[in-house]
This record gives sequence, C-alpha cells and structure tokens, in this order.
Amino acid sequence: MAAKPVKTPAGPAPEQAPAGTGRRTGSTQVVVFALGKEQYAIDLFDVREVVEYTTITRLPSVPPYVMGIIDLRGEITTIIDLRHRLNIPTTTGDAQETSRIIVLDSAITRSKTGILVDDVTSVSTFEASQVDYTSASANNDNTAIIGIIKKKVRVQEKETNELIIWIDIRQLLGDAETA
Repeated sequence: MAAKPVKTPAGPAPEQAPAGTGRRTGSTQVVVFALGKEQYAIDLFDVREVVEYTTITRLPSVPPYVMGIIDLRGEITTIIDLRHRLNIPTTTGDAQETSRIIVLDSAITRSKTGILVDDVTSVSTFEASQVDYTSASANNDNTAIIGIIKKKVRVQEKETNELIIWIDIRQLLGDAETA
C-alpha cells in the first residue's frame, strides 16, 4: 500500500510557560492517537505529516523499538514502534489497516523519523486548565508524560471526562537515542 499523506493544520505555536516550570499557558494543539485501548497525544508542531501504514523493511542490529525503515517519497524514514518504546503490550486484535505513521518534524530528530501508532483519531485544541500536570509526575520526575488531558465527552446523556496521555515525544526519542 502506498503512503498517502494526511496534512496537519498549521497554526500559531503554543505559548510556553516560563522556563523551568514545565507548565504551559494558553491553548495548545495536539495530535491524538490510539495505542491499544488508550488515547495519547503529542504536540501538533512536532508533527510533519501522518501517512497510512506501508511495508516496513526490518534492519539488523538495531534496538528493539526500531521497527525498520520505509521509503517515503524517495526519502528513507526510520520507524519507531511507539508501543514497544512505551512498554505497551501488543494485542491480537491490532490491525495494520488502521495503523498510521506519524512523521515527525525534522527539527526534533537527527534523521527522518516516524512513529507507528494504532490510529490517529483527531487534531485537538485544549486549554491549560484541561491538563492535570500533577498526575503525570506522581511516580517519576523523569517521565516523558507532560500531563493528562481531560476532554469532556457525552456518553448516553451523561457527560464524562475522556483521559488522554500527553507525551513529550522529544524527550521520549531523546531517551531512546541515548539508551
């Protein structure tokens, strides 16, 4: 299957809180995707494009989280298995037909890199007040989790919060490169 690009909308860069606080102010745009039964998000401005799953060529002697490479419009792109990198078990029902490759902006990686996810569900904007930053750092100050986004959804006439795990893909891949 050929890779078909899915354009991500451009917009103003998210506002950042003062250095060292780890908190953001204002609104932020994220790409929301599924890994197993959970929803995750990364900053929209870390994403170049989203493409459909295509055949991945395996490479010998690479770390286990590196799935291999693809030819994306003439450019060799390394594919990272985000499930493996985050220690999320693979289930038997995972279908490659809905899998997507999120190609990351070259400003955050040393080489052309994409991450394999189960599905990309949306591009969302949220306010800083919708993020719980304390839960993310409860167990480990070195975590790649920025925060937990609380997105209000209506299910059978009842409003509930859907929780989306917001990860810092820069830190996650930086940790991977030094591992």
